[in-house]
Amino acid sequence: MTTRRRFLFAGSVLAAATFATLRQRNVLGASAADAGNTAESFEVVHTSDQWRDLLTSAQYDVLRREGTERPYSSALNGEHRSGMFSCAGCQLDVFSSRTKFESHTGWPSFWAPLDHAVATREDLSFGVSRTEVHCQRCGGHLGHVFEDGPKPTGLRYCMNGVAMNFKPGSA
Repeated sequence: MTTRRRFLFAGSVLAAATFATLRQRNVLGASAADAGNTAESFEVVHTSDQWRDLLTSAQYDVLRREGTERPYSSALNGEHRSGMFSCAGCQLDVFSSRTKFESHTGWPSFWAPLDHAVATREDLSFGVSRTEVHCQRCGGHLGHVFEDGPKPTGLRYCMNGVAMNFKPGSA
């Protein structure tokens, strides 16, 4: 009986998390990033079809549908040259290589964004509260920020590499 209860409980938790994720990503329609958040307006705005033409399918999934790339799948995870990381949707510089660090999580991580480059909002997908990070200019989903990073901020901006481009040069 205990095993059956555990199975039913685990199934209920999984169903709730799936529902929350589908609702957050609005699988049947546009995502919050596509539709535009009524509390936010963005300088760069395109229709879903225009975004699909501008982005690869992986970029569209992450930037516009709030997806997540597989860990250790991005070449930017191992990028250690001096330069700038920019939003793949609108090319806004969002992170400097000076703030990048090796978090061993499988995603490019930074301890601080550039000034006025990103914004955050609460993300309740998967049944937990996280802080989602998006591009200030186009609203594209970049990743999440956690409070387990290094000094001086103590923050870990855990970004999807596919959501960014890298431009070598001075940081």
